[in-house]
Amino acid sequence: MAELNTGDGGGKKGSGKVRSKKSNAKVDLTAMVDLAFLLITFFMLTTSLSKPQSMDLGLPDKEKDPLKKDLDIKVDQRRTMTVIMGDNDKIKWYHGLLEAPEPNGKPTDAQYGKNGLRKEILKRVVSIPQVTGDKEKGLIVIIKPSKKSTYRNLVDVLDEMAICKVPTYAIVNDITPEEKALIEEMNK
Repeated sequence: MAELNTGDGGGKKGSGKVRSKKSNAKVDLTAMVDLAFLLITFFMLTTSLSKPQSMDLGLPDKEKDPLKKDLDIKVDQRRTMTVIMGDNDKIKWYHGLLEAPEPNGKPTDAQYGKNGLRKEILKRVVSIPQVTGDKEKGLIVIIKPSKKSTYRNLVDVLDEMAICKVPTYAIVNDITPEEKALIEEMNK
């Protein structure tokens, strides 16, 4: 309980005047403390906390079964697009294989954003049919970050995959010697 002291109200000693003593005024703050705790509890229970956002990624198995052989999956090179990420937000892409590129599929510089990489991905998503008969088809994007590319750049490319609704994409760290030469050229 809190007290408010206002002084004893008596006159000076020896002044000869007799004054009555004033009683101390008390302010009871118990109700205020109770109200504060009730408000804190109310806001804690009714506030919706922001939920962390995450992206679903299909990761390879940690353990390889020695009984199972590694299966090489053959993919039509007309369905693949490879994105190579370099240093300082630089990016190159090519369609098909680097050794034998498709027509108009030579390595091309691009930028992040709607007028760069997104525009190229959307062209290919529209041009390659998603489902043909009972077989699934569609664009396959292979993302190859270099050692000098940043995490933010990888997230930007993954965002482009989600925006463009690319059905299949993979992050690969197997960079061929030809691609290494491309990365060195890009990082100059």
